[in-house]
Amino acid sequence: MQISNDEDKNANFIMQVLFEKCKECDKSFSNEEQLKIHMIRHTAESREKPYQCSQCASAFYYKGDFTRHLKIHSGEVTRPYQCDNCEKCFTRPSILKTHMRAHTGERPYRCSHCDKAFSQSSSLIKHTMIHTGERPFQCSQCGKAFSFNSGLTEHMHSHTGEKLNQCNHCDKSFSKISHLRIHLKIHNGEKQYQCSQCEMAFTQNSHLKRHFIIHTRERPYQCSQCDKTFYKNTQLNTHLKIHKGEKPYQGRNLE
Repeated sequence: MQISNDEDKNANFIMQVLFEKCKECDKSFSNEEQLKIHMIRHTAESREKPYQCSQCASAFYYKGDFTRHLKIHSGEVTRPYQCDNCEKCFTRPSILKTHMRAHTGERPYRCSHCDKAFSQSSSLIKHTMIHTGERPFQCSQCGKAFSFNSGLTEHMHSHTGEKLNQCNHCDKSFSKISHLRIHLKIHNGEKQYQCSQCEMAFTQNSHLKRHFIIHTRERPYQCSQCDKTFYKNTQLNTHLKIHKGEKPYQGRNLE
């Protein structure tokens, strides 16, 4: 079908308007990419996933995707697309193609603001929020804002006291998945933060930094009441009790 000049001009005008201003909230952007990323706020990411699988943690925006997923559990759908580099199998060739990038290192989605690139478009969208600064999801309790609804949902657990991320090795649970990941390093023995001055290694970078003060002899915590300094913040807090008239060292063997 041939498009007339008037239709072509009209289409270009519409696209230009869309690239400059969001039709949902009238917010303006300098280029097409920023507008596309912003529009996601009004579509999938701005809504909860209403279709929750009862057999796993997967959730979906659309009923069709949810129905296809359930067939995996029922055995109706096979995973005929297998990776040549590992044993993983997939239901669709498009998913296999995305998975293959983990082996090839291919990162076709490049940020236009910096030199970072990603294997998945969703990762690029999340990264671009750093540059655009958009945080449309705000906590009603404290005002803290987030780029994604999932971040707000996890944050709300800090107000409700919910700790839904349960450790499989012990009875500890955490409000954030990131805290659980750090905790799991204790069980698997992973100590990736190695001291360059001795053989000590730690599960967290913060623990390494605290240990490293032993080698540098740095005493960064100074008392505001006198000139004493300390290696640790806990030592300073204990010392401050002396100025308040308390006796924190009473009963201790200080020899």
